[in-house]
Amino acid sequence: MPEPPIDHAQDAPHTPPARPQAAQDAPLARLRAAVMACAEQLAGEQAGAGSWRITLERPRRAQFGDYSTNAALLLARVLGASPRELAERLGAAVHALLGASVERFEVAGPGFVNLFMSDAWLAGALAHVLAAGERFGAGGAPRPERVLVEFVSANPTGPMHVGHARNAAYGDALARMLALCGHSVEREFYVNDAGSQVRKLGESIAALARGEQVPEDGYKGAYVAELAAELASAGAGAEAGDARALGRAAVAVMIGHIMRSLAHFGVQDFDVVFYESSLHEGDPSPVAHTLALLEQHGHTYTQDGALWLRTTDFGDDKDRVLVRTSGEHTYFTSDIAYHQDKRERGFQRQIDVWGADHHGYVARMKAAYAALGGDPDELELLIMQLVHLVSSGERAQMSKRSGEFVTLDELIEEIGVDAARWYLLARSHDTTVDLDLDLARQQSSENDVYYVQYAHARIASMLERAGAARVSGALDVVLGWAAGQHTGEAPGVQAGEAPGAPARAPLSLHASERALVEALLAFPDELADATQRRAPHRIAAYALALAQTFTAFYRDCQVVGLDDEAVESLRIALSVASARVIAGCLGLLGVHAPERM
Repeated sequence: MPEPPIDHAQDAPHTPPARPQAAQDAPLARLRAAVMACAEQLAGEQAGAGSWRITLERPRRAQFGDYSTNAALLLARVLGASPRELAERLGAAVHALLGASVERFEVAGPGFVNLFMSDAWLAGALAHVLAAGERFGAGGAPRPERVLVEFVSANPTGPMHVGHARNAAYGDALARMLALCGHSVEREFYVNDAGSQVRKLGESIAALARGEQVPEDGYKGAYVAELAAELASAGAGAEAGDARALGRAAVAVMIGHIMRSLAHFGVQDFDVVFYESSLHEGDPSPVAHTLALLEQHGHTYTQDGALWLRTTDFGDDKDRVLVRTSGEHTYFTSDIAYHQDKRERGFQRQIDVWGADHHGYVARMKAAYAALGGDPDELELLIMQLVHLVSSGERAQMSKRSGEFVTLDELIEEIGVDAARWYLLARSHDTTVDLDLDLARQQSSENDVYYVQYAHARIASMLERAGAARVSGALDVVLGWAAGQHTGEAPGVQAGEAPGAPARAPLSLHASERALVEALLAFPDELADATQRRAPHRIAAYALALAQTFTAFYRDCQVVGLDDEAVESLRIALSVASARVIAGCLGLLGVHAPERM
């Protein structure tokens, strides 16, 4: 019996949105469409098959075919027929529709249809991967949106630490993934420069500059002394007098340091650096404008001299204060105004990447967003969990600056950008990360990022040995098979029109070749699923699995120096496609794909 797909959702009607044409033309998309068409034909005038979650997935074991579908199981409920009987009819219909592309089908278990694809179909599918180039898998968003990803937004009163590093790696990777899927993505860094912490930073720097102790509630650490010295050298020392002005000057310097650290970490440039202080400027200011909107909608009230927002009307556990009895705005008020500003800038979706200490803030923020007339589902508030550094099996203390926290720059110095980004992204954002520094430094197969990068470097070295002319010729040959397929000539029977194409494509693929082609074909769906789930860790997991599949292929199949030119061409082309997809995955994670190691 086959191992069932992960989620059949047999009793949940669902109409999947249409995907862009490029995504529809992908080999798996065409195969899925063929299965759907045959299922709809069987359904006849009954409830359409398109309203069900029909799956097409790779079984975990090759003996159960290349792809398996649950369509017959779902249709059996509608038609009142035997699932296995329907599976026989469905398999026969798909076989008839696709002809030689399907070698055979089998009915297994309660009514799964297992499809065994021909070597010719796999060769043509490989050609599709190659023809798409670096854009393979791109543009899969069913409804492209204008998306704002606000991330990092570290407190500007101190350096970036490892917690910020995880936030930075995650937001950067997610923005890359969204863009590749076809969304219009902008990146934003929010600077909290309007609260009491700015004044306290200024007071701390002024005290140090005068040779005094930092106030009890001030900022301490070696970085504060360095910041004081840097400001003094720029003529902004204790004599500035105004602690808030000195704090703002310190924030400007810190933002410069933060941006340099992020650039060193490989984070792409932010489109906007938004200062909280700007929310209180202008007439009316964005804060005043937002408060007026909430009042117009009837969602505010005054009690005990304070202005409150009725967030309980929108699912929060209690109402929230907007303006204190002193007349001072709360931080919440600024945050509401900031999200309203983003709404008015025309973003269809806002994604905020927040730290672990913001978990209790989600309900109230979504409530405020709804009070302003926004759709709370368009506001995604993603909470990152903590990072623990581990060395020699124990929690590490490796700070060289203050003994209080580990900076991003120190982490990079210890394990490098690639290892840091990989291991900060390899686990789901909502789980705690134990980053093993010893493992991250290893140059062995135990180190996942090293393993994936080594697979890419191995391919690059092998292709260099083959020579550019031979690689180019191999690609022409395999793309030629695809040309034959698109004109009705099945690869493996007739050659394509590419110069140097053999009389016929290889008729028999090694099991490791088949497995590698199928692993490559999975990338578009893996990318779409990972993006939809906001899960860069799934890209890391896929890249590792692909590298492992390539390593098995490399072990089992000689690539360069074969007597059979057609087989060698296919294997060279398969290696090229593998290198491209591995490099693409690493690029999404912000990790380098080295040519040599």
